[in-house]
Amino acid sequence: MGEISVIWKKFYSSRIFWPVAALVFFLLVNLIIKADFFTIEIKDGHLYGNIIDIIKNSIPIMLISIGLTLVIATKGIDISVGSLVAISSAVVAVMIGGNLVMVNGHQEFVTLFPMPVAILGALLVTSIAGMWNGMLVSRVGIQPIIATLILFIAGRGIAQLITTGQIVYLYYEPFFFLGSGYLFGLPFSLYIVIFVLVITMFIVRKTAIGMFIESVGINPTASRFSGINAKNIIFWCYVFCGFCSGIAGLVVCSNIKSADGNNAGLLMELDAILSVVLGGTSLSGGKFYLMGSMIGALIIQTLSVTIWSFNVPPQISLVVKAFVIYIICLLQSGKFRKGLFRIFGGKEIVS
Repeated sequence: MGEISVIWKKFYSSRIFWPVAALVFFLLVNLIIKADFFTIEIKDGHLYGNIIDIIKNSIPIMLISIGLTLVIATKGIDISVGSLVAISSAVVAVMIGGNLVMVNGHQEFVTLFPMPVAILGALLVTSIAGMWNGMLVSRVGIQPIIATLILFIAGRGIAQLITTGQIVYLYYEPFFFLGSGYLFGLPFSLYIVIFVLVITMFIVRKTAIGMFIESVGINPTASRFSGINAKNIIFWCYVFCGFCSGIAGLVVCSNIKSADGNNAGLLMELDAILSVVLGGTSLSGGKFYLMGSMIGALIIQTLSVTIWSFNVPPQISLVVKAFVIYIICLLQSGKFRKGLFRIFGGKEIVS
């Protein structure tokens, strides 16, 4: 019992506790509303159910959040990630391009470039965009929100220039598997998230890079005097964020089978930032929690499902969503919890 108590206190006092508690709460609310909410069936050879849908719909935000977590850990911000999703979608759609042609009496889709080349092209473009953001922040010294505001505005214009202002539809079925396919019953895009997350966690937790990122976020001046090249750390975090946004763009484009420069990735930057913050990573930089960001993305999507379940009118759903997220953020504050429990005469373990 003593060991269980110690483990509970350690978990309860950690930053990951409240995101997990919020996620469990919303899942239970949905279970009360809909008794078969957790039911998972096998249809068409893959798992089907509300939980699978929540995970699948959270994947683009998860991918963006992986890169954005490292950027925020350096005390930065990237509000251009939604626009980079649009650019990635536009590039891959135009590069695959092609036409439907008649071959042996039936229609076949002929691509302009092989799919791997198109995918690499899209990721290269968004990585270059990340380099642009990183250069402005680390080399030029522009405030992160101002530096990334440039691509936040111009990025959608670039995406629309690539697609000539039109919605580009895709008919190449192998590409659809990226966002809509299933492997061993689970969405294939989930394996992409797991792969990127595992590689990232290995790099930041099994090497000194993670410590360097946290050091730069806490005190870049002291980090520089201790021999850490803070400028390079910041630069490559923005590059990686652009790369992750590019992957999210590929998944979005594959899932909807088209590229819309005006609407692809719209407002994703806000959900991604919220996911990172809800996951326990502070906007003031320093210690970061990649798994917390994944839970934050699930919270955002589960909350949306909960709001829809209550038939909240669309015109006020965003207000309700913002209010609930505000409460969750307050509960993550040790000072707020301490004051709240003091009012009610209780005791609180404050992290």
